[in-house]
Amino acid sequence: MSAGRRVAVVTPWYPDAQRPYRGSFVQAMVEAVAPGLDGVDVYHVDGWAVTGEPERLRRVRDLHRRLLQRAFAPAPAVAGAVLYRVPAAVERNPDHALHSRRYAEWLGVALGGRPIEADVIHAHVPMLGGYAALEHCLPGTEVYMTEHSSFLQEVLDQPDARALYDEILHRTAGLFVVGEPLHRLIGEVFPHHAGKLSYIANPIDFSSRRERRPAELRRWLSVAGLIERKRIDHLLRAFADCRAGDPALTLTIAGEGELRRPLEALSVELGVDDAVDFVGAVDPGEIPSLMADHDLLVHTSRHETFGVVVVEALAAGTPVLVSRSGGSDQVLSGIEDDAGQLVDVVDDPAAFADAYWSLRDRYPHKVDLEAAREHVRAKYSYEAVAAHHHRIWFGDRP
Repeated sequence: MSAGRRVAVVTPWYPDAQRPYRGSFVQAMVEAVAPGLDGVDVYHVDGWAVTGEPERLRRVRDLHRRLLQRAFAPAPAVAGAVLYRVPAAVERNPDHALHSRRYAEWLGVALGGRPIEADVIHAHVPMLGGYAALEHCLPGTEVYMTEHSSFLQEVLDQPDARALYDEILHRTAGLFVVGEPLHRLIGEVFPHHAGKLSYIANPIDFSSRRERRPAELRRWLSVAGLIERKRIDHLLRAFADCRAGDPALTLTIAGEGELRRPLEALSVELGVDDAVDFVGAVDPGEIPSLMADHDLLVHTSRHETFGVVVVEALAAGTPVLVSRSGGSDQVLSGIEDDAGQLVDVVDDPAAFADAYWSLRDRYPHKVDLEAAREHVRAKYSYEAVAAHHHRIWFGDRP
């Protein structure tokens, strides 16, 4: 390895004991890029909501300031990286610019006024990890960023937050997005920074796959949070419609969220609860085997920044039936028919049911899962994503 290849990653999301799956894509990025580097330091700046009442807030901040440096210690992470946890006390307030400044403030306290010593810094989420990295980097250090936030429109609707985002874009060496919806939004709001904006993928593990393609498309799988924009209610209605035509269909729903109980009640109301299994949250490491145990990934989300589960399904050799949610149709561009079937985002679940029967008619002779898998492997595998990062940071030739 050549000298000067130490990288720091600053992120608001990273798995921990309380939320073992949150930020797993950042952990995967660290694991992917670490080979070929002199070292990787991960700074997980984690927002902790605290009271906004002035006197109590003052006491909380004073205590946090005294204790934070004592608790700031390195811990081993994936692929030989070093992890630093930085709890950031942030008063309950909808002001996104305030949140950004608090993340930067508490990272500075943890560092004891010292800068982050790294040849390159890559931050996740510009308003949180990105601004904190810019405020505490060495002079001359290039700071790159990746935007993942599905709530970015809400952030940019606030004038102070939009102005701060503009400043961040001015100071960063480059901003990367994981999908077309974010690229379009940022480009429209900040056209004067268009030259700094490009794509970078989340890495997906391609190391394992099913032994043979599914014989039939009867065992459906959904991997998604049980929240409104994922439209699991829409999925359940489409499944009930299709099961009326094929009683052998089953559906496994992997994921947790605030809508779990209403969705379980809906499955009873639709008369399909005996065929629907809510299995809760799943460890990311178990997803390849879960994909391989089912015949078809179904994904009905209204919008996505990136189609992670779509790539995971194809990596496992499982076909997909997914909505045109922005991220998914970008991932499947050019391989739609080989991978399975895309469905327009409409309010009628019957459209999804019709698409399923259309896919059944074509499968397997007019679906080329091997070609689809190779297409996404070349773009989204650990090796491909690591090479992309190294090329950006150090000018590595492929």
